[in-house]
Parts: sequence; structure tokens; C-alpha cells
Amino acid sequence: MERAPQPKDWILGIHAYVPGKSTGADGKVLTKLSANENPLGTSTAALAARAHVGDPARYPDPDSVELRRAIGEVYCIDPLRIVMGTGSDELLNLAAQAYAGPGDEVLYVRYGFSVYDIAARRCGAVPVTAPDADYGTDVDALLACVTERTRVVFLANPNNPTGSWLPRGEIARLHAGLRSDILLVLDGAYAEYLDPQHDDGALELAASAANVLVTRTFSKIYGLAGERIGWGTGHADIVDMLNRIRGPFNVSLSGQAAGLAAVRDQAFVESSRRHNAAERARFVEKLEALGNHGVRPLPTQANFVLILFEGKLSAEAVYMGLMDHGYITRWLPGQGLPQGLRITIGTAEQMDEIAAAIRAMCEAAK
Repeated sequence: MERAPQPKDWILGIHAYVPGKSTGADGKVLTKLSANENPLGTSTAALAARAHVGDPARYPDPDSVELRRAIGEVYCIDPLRIVMGTGSDELLNLAAQAYAGPGDEVLYVRYGFSVYDIAARRCGAVPVTAPDADYGTDVDALLACVTERTRVVFLANPNNPTGSWLPRGEIARLHAGLRSDILLVLDGAYAEYLDPQHDDGALELAASAANVLVTRTFSKIYGLAGERIGWGTGHADIVDMLNRIRGPFNVSLSGQAAGLAAVRDQAFVESSRRHNAAERARFVEKLEALGNHGVRPLPTQANFVLILFEGKLSAEAVYMGLMDHGYITRWLPGQGLPQGLRITIGTAEQMDEIAAAIRAMCEAAK
């Protein structure tokens, strides 16, 4: 009997990434607040640029030169130290692939981004999770988990799915506590949602340290999730390694055109930041008023709120109930948070409707 090709053992241990849903169990299209997309959509400049791209029969610029130059201007980075990715997800996976392998360890905090586990396993490394501090990142716990086999440390700041955030001093302390041969990957997918005064110093570390990679994305505040554009920056040697193994032509013609216009439209970014901060604050205030029902929104600096349901009303019940109201959110039993519901900050009307629905469910569950 012929034997079929066999995958590597470590590939069998991977659970495929589960994206936020956009429909209910019956296939009904719902208002999607499950994937942390920008409720304001996309910059009009980016939409216009995307609509007028070059000949689709031709390959895009393999090095995204103009886009890297524009990113460098906005973020004050040498374009030669920028690497592009098919979303920042590609770069996270490449970082593990380039610096870890069978027998090595990849470290991240419990309740961290689920792609970190996949990135570790797909290159044969062992994923290691450090204890959290009330669902947030604990620098001392991370450092205590470092062993001689640790090769990569992933940290999202703000973190997904919890929304927690570490200030500049804690990021610096984490980096200082790591060996120089450990790559620290600072995932800044939600960094643009931070007030500028809360800059965590990640880009400065990437510019000065030989073992730091910072990743960013156009999928969140820039409103270009459908184009799959990410970028990273770090020491020239790190950028060189990732360029060696990234996909060729990994940012499409339309992606490069839209990204170029989007990064130059910082007024849209600022508008999105202000909207998110205002609506997040209003939503959290309404949730905190339900504390006597066991509703607990975790502190967040991102464009979502992770709500813990610790009373009679379960997260699953709210998840199903919000679908009845026309909304799909993110219930997280697969990430060890069966009591947690992550809700993207949408429009003012959407957040008011959701808060009212949760209040009604709480009162009905007495």
C-alpha cells in the first residue's frame, strides 16, 4: 500500500488561525465588530489611489521603494531599514522562521496574539507562555521564563486581545533583561491608536539595538485590512534576513498605491485616533456602570475592549444575544478566555446600541 506524504510533527500541532466572523450561524450578514477594523473606513486619498493603479498584468515593485520611502518620512526611519510584508502577520512568522527552529523556544505572554503560537510551531520551535498580570503583560514573568533555548520573544503593545499596554520604561526594562542573542519582536499593530505622549519607545529601540524588530500594519487605523500591507523595522541585519525569506512581490500594486496615499494622509489617522478614544471612553463608562452584574471591561489602549463576564450572565450568552441585535463580536474560548468578549469600537450609534443590549441582558439575567 502506497504511503501518502507526511507533514512534520510540529505542523500537526498547529491550530489554524480563526479570523473574526462576519455572519451568524444561519449565514445572515451582521455588523462586524469582531476583527478590529476601522469603523471610519479608509482615507479618501487611499481609495482614490487604489482605484487608479497601474497595469495589473505587470508585477508590482518587488521592494515597495516608494512606499518604504513614505513610511520612512512619516516615522523618521531610514527606508533601507524597512521591510514590507503581506500584513504584519507575514513578518511575525518570518521573524520566528529566521531566528528559531526545532528545539528552540519562542516566548510570549499568556493571552497574547494567537499568531505567535502558530509562528513558533510552523518552524518547529516550542511556544512558551509567560504568566499574565491580571490579563496584562508582566515583564518579570516574561524574563523569568527565558531559558538558554529562548530565541524569540513576542510582545504586542497594545496587546491583542486584552488591550493592555506597557509604558516606555517597562519596554526598556524587558529589552535590557534579555540576552543579546534573543530577538525581541515588538508588535505595534495598534500603536497608532495610542496618544503620542504614550509612545513606548519601540521605534527608538529598533533604531539603536541589534536585536529588536518592530512590526506595524496598515490593517487597523489606516483602514486597509483588505490590502494586506505590513512593515517592520530593525537593525540592517534583521531587515536583510527577513528580505531573504519574504514572499517576492509581497505587496500588490493596489496595496502599494493605497498604502502610499494612506501613510501621507495623517489627518485621517488623527481623526480615527480621536474617534476611537472618545467612543471607547463612552462605551467603557457604560460597561463600568454594570459592574454589579459582573461585567468587567479591561483597561485598553487599542481600538477594542475585552469584556469579562464574571456574574450570572455569560460571555457566550452575550455573544449570541448581540447576534440577535445584528452584531457579530469575538467570543474567545479558543484563547483560554471563555468569559471574555472582545468588541471592536465602532460608530457612536453602534456602541450605544451594544451597551444598551448588554444592559438589558444583564437585567434579564437577575
